[in-house]
This record gives sequence, C-alpha cells and structure tokens, in this order.
Amino acid sequence: MSQLKEISGKNIAVNEEGYLTDFSQWDKSIAEALAKEANLELSPRHWDVISYLQSEHQKEVALNIRKVGNSGVVSIKEFYTLFPQGPLKTATKIAGIPKPASCI
Repeated sequence: MSQLKEISGKNIAVNEEGYLTDFSQWDKSIAEALAKEANLELSPRHWDVISYLQSEHQKEVALNIRKVGNSGVVSIKEFYTLFPQGPLKTATKIAGIPKPASCI
C-alpha cells in the first residue's frame, strides 16, 4: 500500500518501509535526500552502484549481496563500506527500486 512522503520538496509514493512504489518519480535529488536520511553522502562510487542496481532491476534480475559483490562493479567489502547499514536494503532504497526479496 502506497503513502505519500515529501522527499526533496516533492510528494513521492512510498511503501510502509519508505521504498518508492513508482520508479518514474525517482531522480538524483530524491536519491540525495534518501542518502541523507541514511547519513550518507553520495560519491561517484555510490552512483556506480546505484546505476548498476537500477540496470539489473530493469532487466528483472533478482538482486542479492553475493550477486552484487560478484558483479565486477563493487566487491562485497566495498559494498559494505559504501552502504554500512544494510548495503542492499539501503542502496536499493536510494536507487528508487523495490527492496529485494533476499532482504528481510
């Protein structure tokens, strides 16, 4: 069930966990605001991971930590360094895509 949340001055549809329910509403300002909520400042490496996650989501590829860590984009160790508080959950939320089924 969607609800509206003001993010970066825009009313954005999110689910009860704060994940966007309409990817077409996502833009970089939304990502920056969600990153700030997670106490992160996005670097070029963060953007590399976000782009990869969005690309895989568009291909309807199921995401999990191991797949991302073996992607050639980011190692598991760096993924945890970039997104220390639950890398896959945090990164997918910032990327504007649904929480992966592999995340509890």
